[in-house]
Amino acid sequence: MLQNIIQQASLTICPVVTFNALTHKLQLLDFTETNKELTANIIGDTGKFSHYINSQLHAAIDGTNARLGIGGYNEHRTVYSRSDVFNGSSPDEEPRRLHLGIDIWGDAGTNVFAPLDGMVHSFAFNDQYGDYGATIILSHLINNFTFHSLYGHLALKDLNDLKEGKKISAGELIAHFGEPKENGHWPPHLHFQLIIDMEGKKGDYPGVCKFSEREKYLANCPDPDILLGMMQHAINN
Repeated sequence: MLQNIIQQASLTICPVVTFNALTHKLQLLDFTETNKELTANIIGDTGKFSHYINSQLHAAIDGTNARLGIGGYNEHRTVYSRSDVFNGSSPDEEPRRLHLGIDIWGDAGTNVFAPLDGMVHSFAFNDQYGDYGATIILSHLINNFTFHSLYGHLALKDLNDLKEGKKISAGELIAHFGEPKENGHWPPHLHFQLIIDMEGKKGDYPGVCKFSEREKYLANCPDPDILLGMMQHAINN
């Protein structure tokens, strides 16, 4: 539905991160249980996890290092076992493991831009281990249809001087990839997610759900690549 609305509106969509498919390589990263290189020892240590990500981005692809890594929408991930944020309150409760956004991996400080005109819906510093860290949510209105874009794992400075209702222009610099100490203790990256109904939440919305709730959450959080347009360029090396 959202994809049709965007296509029918013939909007100019600005890049969320600087990427040129003609000159940059984009590495597809896998965080499912099929990736045997990603051990529990690596997942549980932010420094080792960051080193792993960097090694993937710097691995030769046609003789060229990847500039960014990408992936993760509708991906059932083992990496969330590293944080109690995603585990159930009891051993019998189903943990959250299904990723609802797309992650773009790169250097801390990487610029993040608004893809469309909108306004600041809300923002927060979700400062639990494994959480979003600094988070910004924008709201967008297209042909009387409202939806939202969420930007997680940002630099804490990006929350300065923000206010709800602030107008944002397409292509405007809104944030940067955060360091682990401010991004929820993850290797630097952007979690980008589309959300139709915020369900009354502010500054936060689940980026990971229980597999049993997959259909409900995927319906409310459509594939972010309808705005990113990057997955077609991803290379699985």
